[in-house]
Amino acid sequence: MHRRSLLRQLTLTPWSATLLAACAIGSAQARPKRRREGILPEAEPGTVAYRGRADVVEFATEAAQRHDFDSAWARHTLAQARRIPSVERLIVPVPGSTEKNWAAYRARAIDSVRIRAGLAFWNANKGWLRKADQRWGVPPEIVVGIIGIETLYGRDMGNYRTLDALATLSFDFPGGRSDRSAFFRGELESYLLWCHGAATNPLLPRGSFAGAMGMGQFMPSSVSKYALDFDANGSIDLNRSAPDVIGSVAHYLAAFGWERGVAPRYAVKPPAETMNRELLLAPDIVPSFSTEEFIERGALLGADFTGFDGKLALVELLNGDAAPSYVAGTGNFYAITRYNASSYYALAVIELGETIARERARGVS
Repeated sequence: MHRRSLLRQLTLTPWSATLLAACAIGSAQARPKRRREGILPEAEPGTVAYRGRADVVEFATEAAQRHDFDSAWARHTLAQARRIPSVERLIVPVPGSTEKNWAAYRARAIDSVRIRAGLAFWNANKGWLRKADQRWGVPPEIVVGIIGIETLYGRDMGNYRTLDALATLSFDFPGGRSDRSAFFRGELESYLLWCHGAATNPLLPRGSFAGAMGMGQFMPSSVSKYALDFDANGSIDLNRSAPDVIGSVAHYLAAFGWERGVAPRYAVKPPAETMNRELLLAPDIVPSFSTEEFIERGALLGADFTGFDGKLALVELLNGDAAPSYVAGTGNFYAITRYNASSYYALAVIELGETIARERARGVS
């Protein structure tokens, strides 16, 4: 791992689990190939039911006691969960896949298919995007960028039963990486609580192999905290309701510090002097320096910088054997990384949204 780690551990974020799996577009790897239509993960060889396992029964009973719901229901639900071998495989990084390359990453994330789909999504939902911007100050291009990177506007939301994915990672987290079973047990508990409270059949929701759900790929705890009935139709639907997804994504970013009217990043040339460059890079993606401190240490802000009184971060994005790329990230850049703790992800979100906005301005449909 690079000494200025780009993969910080997060709690209760929509996609942090799959980020830590290092397999989404938000990581340095490509997204795993989609399964063939009609072949469901729970039908794959080696799948085993959790029925009768003592640790699973104990977890179900304790979770029900903590939240005062029926323990028999919790035990019956988890008895129907399945251990899925591909979930265990996918959560472990592929050997040799840790090299960071922003240019290659950008080419995967911002392609003609995603741009066309983003244009269609924006045009179909421009009123809701405008309403979210008015309420939380999150521009349409950022919301459109996130939904595009996460699921290609709902085309690739995952086909794993959420119950199976979370149970597998809670009770059989594989070796080969740091143990994240405690995180997933918390998400499994949140999932049971959400299903019980919403009278949702826990066997039905599907999503990513890490348990993220819907167009915005929210983990269960984030569904409980940040998902909204933005279209006010009496229910929250993150799979089919674009207004609910738009409102929930904007609400999430606002909860993590998005500031109205602040650009997420500026062009920057890093200090030529090694010591000053290392000093500015040390906090990684956390905005820590005033504009004056940037200038004093030799960082040259680009022509797009029009004045800013908040803190900045010097963000380095590696390009394999080529020279790194740099941006000056504001608090809004950092807010995007609360969705997925990767500077590559955040810049891809920004640039995808900006690309789609330019195409809209040109009248492309």
